[in-house]
Amino acid sequence: MGPGELLDVLLAAGRRADRATHVRDLPPREGRRADWPGWADRDLVRGYRALGVDRPWEHQVEAAEAVRAGHHTVLATSTGSGKSLAFWLPALSAVRTGAADAVLDPGRIESARRRPTVLYLSPTKALAADQLAGLVRLLDAAGTRDVRVATCDGDTGRDERRWVREHADVVLTNPDFLHFALLPQHRTWSRVLSSLAYVVVDECHAFRGVFGAHVGLVLRRLRRLAAAYGASPVVVLASATTADPAASAARLIGVDPAEVHAVTADASPAGRKTVVLWQPPELPGGDGPWASLLPEDDPWATVLTVPATDVPREDRDGDGETGPGAGPDSGDPAVTGPGVDRPEQAATGTAGPRPPDGGGPLGTGERLVAVPQDRPRRTATAEVAELLADLVTAGARTLAFTRSRRGAESVATTTRAHLAEVDPTLPSLVSSYRGGYLPEERRALEQAIRSGHLRALATTNALELGVDISGLDAVLIAGWPGTRVSLWQQAGRAGRAGAEGLVVLVAREDPLDTYLVHHPEAALDAPVEATVFDPQNPYVLAPHLCAAAAEQPLRADELDLFGPRAGELLTELTERGILRRRPSGWYWTHAEPASRMTDLRGAGGQPVRVVELDTGRLLGTVDAASADATVHPGAVYVHLGATYVVDELHLEDGVALATRRDVDHGTWARWVTSTEIVDVEREVAWGPLTWSFGQVDVTTQVLGYQRKRLPDLQVLSTHDLDLPPRTLRTAAVWWTAPPEVLAQAGVTLETAPGALHAAEHASIGLLPLLATCDRWDLGGLSTVVHADTGTATVFVHDGHPGGAGFAERGFELGATWLRATRDAIASCPCGTGCPACVQSPKCGNGNEPLDKAAALRLLDAVLTHAPRPAEVGPAHPTPAG
Repeated sequence: MGPGELLDVLLAAGRRADRATHVRDLPPREGRRADWPGWADRDLVRGYRALGVDRPWEHQVEAAEAVRAGHHTVLATSTGSGKSLAFWLPALSAVRTGAADAVLDPGRIESARRRPTVLYLSPTKALAADQLAGLVRLLDAAGTRDVRVATCDGDTGRDERRWVREHADVVLTNPDFLHFALLPQHRTWSRVLSSLAYVVVDECHAFRGVFGAHVGLVLRRLRRLAAAYGASPVVVLASATTADPAASAARLIGVDPAEVHAVTADASPAGRKTVVLWQPPELPGGDGPWASLLPEDDPWATVLTVPATDVPREDRDGDGETGPGAGPDSGDPAVTGPGVDRPEQAATGTAGPRPPDGGGPLGTGERLVAVPQDRPRRTATAEVAELLADLVTAGARTLAFTRSRRGAESVATTTRAHLAEVDPTLPSLVSSYRGGYLPEERRALEQAIRSGHLRALATTNALELGVDISGLDAVLIAGWPGTRVSLWQQAGRAGRAGAEGLVVLVAREDPLDTYLVHHPEAALDAPVEATVFDPQNPYVLAPHLCAAAAEQPLRADELDLFGPRAGELLTELTERGILRRRPSGWYWTHAEPASRMTDLRGAGGQPVRVVELDTGRLLGTVDAASADATVHPGAVYVHLGATYVVDELHLEDGVALATRRDVDHGTWARWVTSTEIVDVEREVAWGPLTWSFGQVDVTTQVLGYQRKRLPDLQVLSTHDLDLPPRTLRTAAVWWTAPPEVLAQAGVTLETAPGALHAAEHASIGLLPLLATCDRWDLGGLSTVVHADTGTATVFVHDGHPGGAGFAERGFELGATWLRATRDAIASCPCGTGCPACVQSPKCGNGNEPLDKAAALRLLDAVLTHAPRPAEVGPAHPTPAG
């Protein structure tokens, strides 16, 4: 069935027509073929032809030629455009040529040559395993037996790891293994490093933010050690379509952008693709069972409801990735924004007549019309489950992307329940797929969806990256995935290899999603984001300099590889006794491994293993940060549709013990979060305001949980838990707005939460332009009365333990940062707030409350007290006290 017929299935003969807010047909694209390069290994070409690739696409040949010529190359084309061929063809051809040369004259020692080696790096183990399977198919089709390929990562056993070190021509791994194992033990990997011809960095757009900075420095350490062993590998990078891929690739590997050849013209064919923006229906009265049948996110999105008070309480965004997003229920009268029954209130955030220049932000002259709040709508996950059931019934092969592991399990379970009412044979065609599954389970699911034994997978973004799953008819996306890069990566799974496909983005009950499905240009026409990261961030660079010195003494002539800040940081590390300086360079002299000083992914601890109590079978893993809320005693844990009840949680051992039980309920955790200022390191007075930087503790503690019956979510019981608090100590920048500043801005107690919240969101969105970070590296907090400041306060903090330098950069550029924030809000043409100004794609409060007009007035008032550029003085103000 084509996308038009599948859309007709979803529209249900017009009964759902009003839910499709926008339908767009993306035209097909003809493919452009090229001849196989003359240097390409003939057996490999024969293997590709046996797998159906008669002639390559033009972009594949352009990239392969550049790689073969010794140029660092980035290939940034669409999902399913065959990027793998572009790097495997030159790499494997070189390996086979080297293997043949090594045996030309085995009787003469001078004819012996080293076989070239290839190192393949991917952001996930799943992708490396998928590439291994693809390579095995290619080599089998080519009939070759002289290329030795293997994966090697943290799960690889000691004997197998030794074989890889001694014999493998192609090693597939990830940056984590490089950082913790290969580079610190480089002498045992000398054969691989001394012969290293190519380094392949797959899905390189995934290396962004602090993680991207870490990976960039790992790659610099790799290139440094390879040079020490006499190798100068060519780096080839594969990426989704991103803004300025050459610059991003160059920053990742540590070279000048002029040294990177970028291939961006996609010559692969594309079938017609239909993209639909979809809004679930309103619920009659807002109390129907579908209103809350399937939670949008994991239990961290369910908050502890506290009674309303006269003073609006703290509003917390889960904007940082290091901890749960906790915030008030949007229906709490203590934190709901101004009413919208009166146009003048909706437009200005205050009661009374509309300002003379219009109802929009001051100075824009824009006149706004208040839009009444919608009644509650069916959740995106509930809607996706119903749509997925219809597509499976129609015979379509589909992926349904959700925003959480719990969402993936819920969509799969509910879809199977719908299908059981239609045909008892259909439920077996649907499964879930997510992180935390065992590797063998993921491989089996991937093979089942490829072969057609499964028609549908409800998945997290674990399948967004390049695992080869082609031939899909449709993709459903439950909620805005956060970036346009992710949107098009997920959408690219539909209609691969030139086939037609259907993509449906289903809006969550969130103003951001609502805005996007009613403003298709914001979702579908705006350019994709650049990949943002900063390898010069001193908080990231310093531990990698230590790791490099531990691997091999760091010489002065090598510092250019690590950038202009390396010398300054090495001096500081030497003064603090972390490194020791000798005439020959900098040395690591401590017993513990230097690689342990940093965690590439900032995961915050080892995953908790979920084990079946009766059998000892490992069911899966849960991130340490979310274990308290998902695998506490009494929690219902869902794995591949089967339910287990957790009997014991041993945090110190990282183990949760569970028993298989069929239950008719789910569990939802309750917790509280607090933020405490630990140390004010710097402080500047802006008239009545203070502008501060220092250390804060963000503490979250799970207090208990509720058992709720499915599907109506009636509360069955409430239970207390005795779990320890979890605290993230990190760096934050914050500013205060005492009552006189709020009064100056015309911000009342009623409108203050929305004003502060909107200003916080906008400032988080603008800081990456000044601090070279990613929005996902930041967290935020806004509160009308904070316990430590005693007044209204807006915090922006680094989302990484100890800080990552972003908040500090914001402090140094305070007035510039806030003026840019103010200008971004004022220049945005929207009426009451949108993703381009005050809405956040990762707000833990569902983007409520937000008051764009009041935020603009507040920032105007704050900036009247900010120092002018000439008054700012040195970049590092004198510490407070």
